[in-house]
Amino acid sequence: MITPPYLKKGDTVAIVATARKNIEDNLQPAISWLKSWGLEVVIGKTIGLDLNQLAGTDDERAADFQTQIDNPNIKAIWCVRGGYGTVRMIDKLDFTKFKESPKWIVGFSDVTVLHSHLNTMGFQSIHGIMPVSSKATEEAKETLRKSLFGEHLEYTVPCDPMNRFGSAKGELVGGNLSILYSLFGSPSSIDCNDKILFLEDLDEYLYHIDRMMMNLKRNGCLESIKGIIVGGMTKMKDNDIPWGKNANQIIEDVCKEYNIPIIYNFPAGHMADNRALIFGKQVSMDVNELESKVIFE
Repeated sequence: MITPPYLKKGDTVAIVATARKNIEDNLQPAISWLKSWGLEVVIGKTIGLDLNQLAGTDDERAADFQTQIDNPNIKAIWCVRGGYGTVRMIDKLDFTKFKESPKWIVGFSDVTVLHSHLNTMGFQSIHGIMPVSSKATEEAKETLRKSLFGEHLEYTVPCDPMNRFGSAKGELVGGNLSILYSLFGSPSSIDCNDKILFLEDLDEYLYHIDRMMMNLKRNGCLESIKGIIVGGMTKMKDNDIPWGKNANQIIEDVCKEYNIPIIYNFPAGHMADNRALIFGKQVSMDVNELESKVIFE
């Protein structure tokens, strides 16, 4: 996997919208974070555009993203927020200049479309907080800074009672479960073979989680992975007649036949403490009765 150049002081980061609309007024905290790290900021033309739920038309969002891809002075592109809409513009992008001069793409949730597409092209990207993550913890901000500047990244978290013990090494892939599920069969679908899979989601019915996990299983994704890291399964919903399992229990049930380590409730996803992850990078995970470690090589 190709690692884009890490940032250095004086580099410029572009903030753009690939999905849901966003105004510029709420970006000042994020701009302050970047400037405190010694970085310059460019605000994309999609910030402030308003087309129902989206930040302008598909063509407008694609054109703004394309501008930042093609501009050699932009060293990272930070997606402003998720929602829905990135998949509507992904096929309008030309990555020719990106391949010649790659840069970091940053975000989570709906940005999983970009993470997955970049992974199929052989490039690393950063799953982490976005400019609208105003409630992000200091730890979450610091891990994003470390990821951008190429500093060592590793996590040690307390053991969750549901964890499955063991060790594994592999390339980290994944993101939002709903998005991964929607991309299977498309050119942006990730290859799970020998990978460590990260999953998180928000505001889904529990039976939807089961359906999506069964889809991953039937697509051969789960039988070929080396381990799973489950982040936040946030604000899950149930029907009047309960499904009978929570999100983590659903994942455990679908994965029970696979002899792989699993970390549950890892601090990443739709939560304030959304720690940065570098997709496409080799990681080692060790899960025991005391703690879980995830180390980026």
